[in-house]
Amino acid sequence: MRPCLAPRTPAQPCERIDRPSSWYLVGGGAVINGCLEVDLHIYSEMFCHLRPVRRLCPGKIFPYWFLYSRALSGAEAVNALRPFYFAVHPDFFGQHPREREVNENSLKRLSAYLENLQKPGFKSLKPTQLMFYVRETDQNSSDGQEHFSTSGFRAVKFTLHTRDLLSTVLYILNSCSLSIEHIQSLNTNVHSQPLKEAKRISDRPIKWDKSYYSFTGFKDPDEDLEQVWRMETTLTSWLDNNGKSAVKKLKNSLPLRKELDRLKDELSHQLQLSDIRWQRSWGIAHRCSQLHSLGRLAQQNLESLKNTKGCTIIFTDRSGMSAVGHVMLGTMDVHHHWTKLFERLPSYFDLQRRLMLLEDQISYLLGGIQVVYIEELQPVLTLEEYYSLLDVFYNRLLKSRIPFHPRSLRGLQMILNSDRYAPSLHELGHFNIPILCDPANLQWFILTKAQQARENMKRKEELKVIENELMQASTKKFSLEKFYKEPSVSSIQMVDCCKRLLEQSLPYLQGMHLCISHFYSVMQDGDLCIPWNWKNGEAIK
Repeated sequence: MRPCLAPRTPAQPCERIDRPSSWYLVGGGAVINGCLEVDLHIYSEMFCHLRPVRRLCPGKIFPYWFLYSRALSGAEAVNALRPFYFAVHPDFFGQHPREREVNENSLKRLSAYLENLQKPGFKSLKPTQLMFYVRETDQNSSDGQEHFSTSGFRAVKFTLHTRDLLSTVLYILNSCSLSIEHIQSLNTNVHSQPLKEAKRISDRPIKWDKSYYSFTGFKDPDEDLEQVWRMETTLTSWLDNNGKSAVKKLKNSLPLRKELDRLKDELSHQLQLSDIRWQRSWGIAHRCSQLHSLGRLAQQNLESLKNTKGCTIIFTDRSGMSAVGHVMLGTMDVHHHWTKLFERLPSYFDLQRRLMLLEDQISYLLGGIQVVYIEELQPVLTLEEYYSLLDVFYNRLLKSRIPFHPRSLRGLQMILNSDRYAPSLHELGHFNIPILCDPANLQWFILTKAQQARENMKRKEELKVIENELMQASTKKFSLEKFYKEPSVSSIQMVDCCKRLLEQSLPYLQGMHLCISHFYSVMQDGDLCIPWNWKNGEAIK
């Protein structure tokens, strides 16, 4: 290995900064985390008076095999990211719809980034901000800047601005606190250094004194990183770059959208359904296919579908009845499973009545507080699972007999949660109550927070009215065909977003479908997704 050379500046010791690692080629060598690996015979005259600084060699910063490894292929990159995919795959977040949706969308953007890296002749990629909810596994380690939830996962945010597959894979794994040792086996030109000496890329790379770059004429990599932070995507620039593509996709999707509306209306009328919905953001073609499948079943066995009269059907990942009484059709199930579900609906209706009675009994024991299930905020539960939670909580209340004054808490709401251990008050005004909560603590908490809960609920209603008014005003001003938000976007966030939108002139939005989300994206059918906290003008670091 060639030694790492650097000018000795005792008066100004090297500083360390929190920056994502990066490396790139300059002249006859490579700059790795600000450390220049040079060809000695080229630069021997310039640096003849210097000695190698062994303690700052790349081997102390990178795994030794990293410096001798070849570029990864696309298949090897996917294989190397298996621990990451296992930690963030949406299928493991079935009971957490908001986190699942975030991971689904982030994986789509990551996939596009990796594909662009493999395109021949690409020059540079725009910095891509990603957010994932990472499941806690044995190899995960916590970081002071990462937020842990009681549900067994944590939120991780990072910005990709790498230039090759290997450094991208390493950066993703390190950002999520996942091991990178398995990557050594993917390279054929690996150094013989024992695997146990492979170390993760330092999260605090060395920053050389500015005089070094002035003296050598080499480019300061830290300046590039600072530019990356400043180059944060703005709304107008993103619309300028993606508006035409969205218009084209939307135009191509119009025939399918009409077909989807037709199928939905026909089935709703034929089966006398209250509504047809989708739990996930499937494309229009996928939704049409699901409705065609339901239509074929109605032609073959209409008798069994008569039990769905007045129901709401939701296409999701598993079949059954949801906690709020909607009929769930698993998209991976065959007609036989759907038919059995429709035949069992009378027994589900009976369980639903028992569940509502159980909610009323709990409400009576807790001073009239209403037990509710909020689809947007709670895990996706079947009717049986939710009934089981209520039953456990009710039996604990019966044993404790908490003394609440009858009807003293009328007008307040609570949701039951199996993932928490202490009660809390949500900003929307409802109580989050763990099913295993200590009854004495529960009584004290509810009574002391009751007034604040009423104020929060009043504020929620006021915000909802303001939100609807601003959405209508935005739809009218920009001539939007459709304007909606993801369930994970709160009313406070939506109000802030709409107020700022109304101050802008955005001709690209005319006739478009606009979704307020947490990221920028053009969906496959032409819907524009923008983050609620979008920025305009020069971004601030």
